[in-house]
Order: sequence, then C-alpha cells, then structure tokens
Amino acid sequence: MNITKEQIDDLNAVVKVAITKEDYQDKVDNILSDYRKSANVPGFRKGHVPMGLIKKQYGKAVLVDEVNKLLQDNLNKYLTEEKLDVLGNPLPKQQDNFDWDNEELAFEFELGLAPDFEVPLKTKKPITHYKIVADDKMVNEQVERILKQHGKLISKDAVEKDNEVSGTFKNEEEEIDNKATLELDKIKSKKALDALKGKKVGDVVTLKSKGLFKEDYLLSSVFGVSQEKAADLDIEATFTIEEINEREPAKLDQELFDKLFGKDEVKSEKDLKQRIKDDSEKQFEQQSDQKLLNDITEYFIENTKFELPSEFLTKWIQTTGENPLTEEEASEEYQKSEKGLRYQLIEGKVIKENDIQLQFEELKEFAKGFIKQQMAQFGQLNPQEEELDNIAARVLGNQDEVKRLSEQLMSQKLLTLYKEKVNLKTKEVTYENFVKEVYG
Repeated sequence: MNITKEQIDDLNAVVKVAITKEDYQDKVDNILSDYRKSANVPGFRKGHVPMGLIKKQYGKAVLVDEVNKLLQDNLNKYLTEEKLDVLGNPLPKQQDNFDWDNEELAFEFELGLAPDFEVPLKTKKPITHYKIVADDKMVNEQVERILKQHGKLISKDAVEKDNEVSGTFKNEEEEIDNKATLELDKIKSKKALDALKGKKVGDVVTLKSKGLFKEDYLLSSVFGVSQEKAADLDIEATFTIEEINEREPAKLDQELFDKLFGKDEVKSEKDLKQRIKDDSEKQFEQQSDQKLLNDITEYFIENTKFELPSEFLTKWIQTTGENPLTEEEASEEYQKSEKGLRYQLIEGKVIKENDIQLQFEELKEFAKGFIKQQMAQFGQLNPQEEELDNIAARVLGNQDEVKRLSEQLMSQKLLTLYKEKVNLKTKEVTYENFVKEVYG
C-alpha cells in the first residue's frame, strides 16, 4: 500500500491511496474459506462447496468490505502520523469506470485543512467586565419581599389598597381560564385599580391586559400564557373574585432570622441586609462571568481573521448527513454553522497553546460541587462525602453528563485564563442598570 498527498493550496489537499492485491488477498481468502466451511448450498455437502462457487457468490462483497476497512484504518493512521489537522472527514473523489477486478486499486480523497492563525489574548480593545452590585434600593426591596412572604394573611370583606385578590381570569377567544392572585401594589393601570377597589368575593371585574402591571412579565403568569404570547396580548378578560386578603408583614426579629438562615447566623437587620447583599452579588457574578465569556467569544470571532475551505465543507455537509442535501441547502447549512466552526477552531487553538487540560479527578470534584448546589436547594446543606462520591460516580457513568460537565468546566478554565490575559476594564453597575445596558 502506498499513500501520498498532493497539496492543492493552504486549505485543500488530495490524498492518493494505492492498494495492491497483496494488501488484501490473504484476508479475503481466509474469510472465503470460513464461508465455505459453513455455507449451505443445495446439491453440496456442508464444507464441500467448490471454492469457485463461493468466490462467485461472495467474493466481490468480501473484497469491497476488506478494502474499505484497509482504507479507513490506514487513512486515519496516515492523517495522525502526518499530523494533518483536517476539518470534517476525508471525502472520496468520484472515479468513473472504477474496476474492482484490477490488480491495483487506486483511491483519492479530498481533504479540508484547518487554517493557520494566531489568537493574541491581549486584546487591542478593552472588554468590559461588569461588577454587579446590590444597591440599597434592591436590598430594601428584598427585605420587604421577605417580610411579605413570611407574613400572615388576614381575610377582608372588600378590596382595599395593597390587598391581594385571588380569582379566575377568563377570555374565551384566547382560551384563557386561569386562577391567579393579583397584588394591587404591582398594578399600574389606575382604571384597573379603581375597578377592583370596593369589590367583594363573587364580583366580576373586566380588566384590560395592556398596561395592567408595572412589570410586563407578570402578565404571563396571571393569564397562564407564554411570555411571547403575553407580550402581544391586547385584550379584555373577566376576573371573578374568589378571595381577598391583606398581608401583614412578618416582624424583623431573631425568630425570622433563624428561620431564614439557621440559628444565630444573622442577629440584626444590619446583618440581614449584608447577607442579602453578599448572596445577591455572588449570584450576579455568574451572570457577569457569562456576559464576559460571551463578549470575549464574539470579540475573537470578529477579530481573528482566517479563511476556511468553504467549498470542501459545503460538499462535506451535502454528502455526509442522514439525508443528502442539494447544493443550495448545503450552502445554507454551511452559512448557519460557519460562525460556530470558527469559534471551535479559535477555542481549540487557545486550549492547545495554553495547555489547558481536564483531569478526571478535577471533573469529579466539579461534578460534586454541582451536586452539592442542587442538594442545597432541597435543604440538604451538609451531605456526607461518601454520598457525594456515589452520586458523582453515577453521574459520570453517563456520557452525556460527562460531555455537559466537561464543557462547563472547560468554560470555567477558559474564563480564568481570559481574566488573567485579556485586556479588561471593570465597570461597576447596579443589577437594574446591568439589565438595561446589556439586554436593553
């Protein structure tokens, strides 16, 4: 067997594989001999079928199968030994009048080669790293929510200011039939507030969806529809009142502090506010880090210039899927996937050049940390190490979970590298301003 490479340009090459009879004949003969031993052919005893008949019936299929195995094994070995960084998989070139009876068989494969490029981590333009702080307004609002949430409900005969009114929304045209609780302090529409005040259990009020709440996202939950549908709703719905309550806030005392955080973890209103601030800002770090990772990713994609073997990749997409595509469909698919492919190459380059590796033990510890977070949400704050090890072992026995956790851990490692190397500028903002600036 002889394998040679013809370089077409920096991004394309053709590999030629010449296979002689000596490369496959012994293997083919052995397989046919085994077939002969077990073949059941009418008119012949088992194991005594003439080899000529076996070759006539099975010879070509066995030959094709063995040659394809030889091609796959040796082509992969060649690409590895020659350290060829290929995109997609080698594509066999169409050969007219190919004859499997020839003594020497010649095959050609097109290769798409990965481009050579650099990724300077010290970006020319500084990238904003948001430090999101919990301001006094946010902390105070959170204290109010806590006091409300842990307060007690006092039943009322008629709707008054700041009551909570439970009932059922209905609109036949939009197929809305949903039980909900309206907190009057969250209603924006003066007309709606006027319509509700003084009403009693059993009364029916008609309310307009447009401009009903101070925060538009509340419309989705009270009408029982998706956020997308709620955003476009401009309807009238009937609201049948079933319950009216006044919520008396809880007291800021040690009993509440212990209930929220454990005995003597928080001992004063000042401690409570500091705890809320610290916990909030820790959660904000995750959003800030994800925003930073997204921005650096976009920066590298926009500013790392290199060509791709687009014609080869389009052809590869066209021919290797479950269902063959037309040239136009393949071109559309390539356009959709090009950005993702570019970042895969950039990320791979950064990982290789900075020798970032994932070890099994650190993946296991990462999985255990993830498991602890989930258990904490259900009140299990101090799980035993043996229990964590057992759950982690089960999780890491699932290849999909291993892939997901590996990607998360790699993102974390890349983020750590970027924070050290990339040109960053820190911008301190409140959460409200962060949302406005980032999401409009």
